[in-house]
Amino acid sequence: MKKDAFLQELNGLSCENKSATQLYNEISALAVKYIEPDERPKRCAHYLSIEFLIGRVFYNNLLELGVLGDVAKILKKKGVDISVFEEIEDAALGNGGLGRLAACYMDSGAADGLPLYGYGIRYKYGLFRQSFENGFQKESPDDWQRFGDPWSERKESEKQTIRFADMEAVAVPYDMPLIGKRNNVLRLYQAEGGNEAEKISSVLYPADQDDDGKLLRIRQEYFLSAAAIGDMVRTYEARHGNDYSHFARENIIQLNDTHPVFAIPELIRVLEGKGVSYRLAFSIARKVFNYTNHTILPEALECWDKRLLQRILPDIARILVKLNVTQKKQHRREGYSEEEIDQTQIYNHAKSVFSMANAAVYMSKKVNGVAEIHSQIIKRDLFAGEYAHHSEKFTNVTNGIAQRRWLELANPELCNLIDRTIGRAWRKRFDQLGDLANHLADPNVLSAFVAGKDRKKEQLFGYIGHREGIRPQGQWMLYAQVKRLHEYKRQLMTAFALLRLYYDLKERKIASFEPSLFLFGAKSAPGYARAKGIIKYINEIIKTINADPETNGLLRGIFVTEYNVSYAEKIVAAADVSLQVSTAGLEASGTGNMKFMMNGAVTLGTMDGANIEIVAKAGEENNYIFGARVDEIERLRAGDYDPAGWLKANPAWERVVNTLVDGTFSDDGMGIFKGLYDALTVGTSWHKPDHYFIFRDVEEYYQTILRANADYRDRNGFAGKQLANTAHSCFFSSDRSIMEYAQNIWQIRAKRVSIQGR
Repeated sequence: MKKDAFLQELNGLSCENKSATQLYNEISALAVKYIEPDERPKRCAHYLSIEFLIGRVFYNNLLELGVLGDVAKILKKKGVDISVFEEIEDAALGNGGLGRLAACYMDSGAADGLPLYGYGIRYKYGLFRQSFENGFQKESPDDWQRFGDPWSERKESEKQTIRFADMEAVAVPYDMPLIGKRNNVLRLYQAEGGNEAEKISSVLYPADQDDDGKLLRIRQEYFLSAAAIGDMVRTYEARHGNDYSHFARENIIQLNDTHPVFAIPELIRVLEGKGVSYRLAFSIARKVFNYTNHTILPEALECWDKRLLQRILPDIARILVKLNVTQKKQHRREGYSEEEIDQTQIYNHAKSVFSMANAAVYMSKKVNGVAEIHSQIIKRDLFAGEYAHHSEKFTNVTNGIAQRRWLELANPELCNLIDRTIGRAWRKRFDQLGDLANHLADPNVLSAFVAGKDRKKEQLFGYIGHREGIRPQGQWMLYAQVKRLHEYKRQLMTAFALLRLYYDLKERKIASFEPSLFLFGAKSAPGYARAKGIIKYINEIIKTINADPETNGLLRGIFVTEYNVSYAEKIVAAADVSLQVSTAGLEASGTGNMKFMMNGAVTLGTMDGANIEIVAKAGEENNYIFGARVDEIERLRAGDYDPAGWLKANPAWERVVNTLVDGTFSDDGMGIFKGLYDALTVGTSWHKPDHYFIFRDVEEYYQTILRANADYRDRNGFAGKQLANTAHSCFFSSDRSIMEYAQNIWQIRAKRVSIQGR
């Protein structure tokens, strides 16, 4: 970037009588003007993801450009506080960890100088805007583009027509710069060409309970896949014409979960259309693709009805059937058993569905999980048939987060403390953050850490007051559970523990207790009735607790609305305890746990996902682990687990759980609380009672909360645990993750340049 020229022009910018939105757009457009794009090299990696949860890019991009401090000073001289731009909405292009991970990887790819290009969808409304009405989640359109989108450049000359059997859509690319040693590009496609076409890029994850919803999801996923493949082929042909023999050498495609798997048959379709034989197109595709699995949950492993695909994408259905035939022939030659063939098949004749995960595994050069335990599970269980014959295909890349956003931008106070303690070298060589471990017993460092944590809480509480209209007052130990709402993440178990705390404090069964605030943040999918019921139940509990003068000086709760990246930046910096309590074996990795760790929160959680690696790095003595391990969960699932019997034998918990049905709390006659109760005690047609083993873990969870609370009385001692987590968080940088992809999967090289320090 031509830094001096940018700052000189910014100095001349008038700020008088301009709104925050006007200034945001003008300063952003000015910065974009001075970003020098890098030429795309011959060999590069392409990252396809249905989500990119990029958050608010203004501060992050200025930080990456090395001018954030300069811009703040110039604006201050003009009477403008740079914090005014916090009113600008986050780009609503993702839902949770999947999209945030993709954004962190784009950040790290550019920062580390890797030729890595992202492809996604430019949703008009994204997921939805969340509010609460009488404790119920309400959804409304989130028109994030109403503030403008100055960081994106529309590329009219590179638009494409995406054809379905019954309609066409124009894919118009918008390029967003990714700034670092290399200036890469995140290319997001907007669907145009009439109302039906525009629905494709209208909302993320449209409801898919009926055929219309399923068809829209298929269109959305194919739209992304076809546009990305079309762009890669166009770029390649500009160099090589119709000689496709080098395509696999120059293009590596990473499929971020199953949503972009249509790219596999689409590449074959495009090559066949250009005169390439199926055999050669198949061979090229198998050298190009790699697949990241993010879940073992059956409902998240996409399967599409052949009937629906044939209706709108007959060529894609035809190629998937052909791939299935090729796969079966190969597997029989290689000695797969019939059971393994059934387990791995792309097309299930009996159910007439295509397994997108099986297609990805078969056609990919490498398949990776996102935490050590998750990678072991997919090898042992989910893709056992393929692993038995092609173990070399499988690897692990533990997730990571971009420390520039999640530490430097989110927590400058902690960064300044680290600078004073070990110097600034860690900002360039993040592994040097580990030197902080030599200062965990220094009382001056610990006292400064505590003071900084208290400042971050004050900032968060002020932000909550502004956003929610209710400002927490006083000094609190802050427990946080902020993540997508799903039953396996067990926000309901936290609700039960919170209610038990309330009862025990009210009845003076707890002798000593540090004042504690439990903070929730989560969105439920609009059609996920149980998850929406859990939100309502938590809000009912919080309302009761906060209104009780006997206990509300010791215990409070808050459920923030519209939890997003910008909210997360403030919460992770302020929290003392990170609640990561998923059922063991079901959380692939998590990245929220890493953000909390990096900012000096202890993990209170189960041995699941990346929690295991967090504890291995920072020490179990510096975290709070409870609950059944994976092997016990598997035994309980296969055996005689009796939740109803357990409940009768534990009256304190029976009292808590019965509040779902005894009239203590109201769901306004909706019946959703009864549905939650029945799922725990009776089961349903598709699962046994207490499918996520809340009753197995809840007592241990409760006691672990109390243990952490008791330890917090010694603030400096507790701060030692917190700072140990920060010191050992360097492993969880997405810079480390992305270099593992680059070296072990993609075989791409970083650009060798030096950049100005921040």
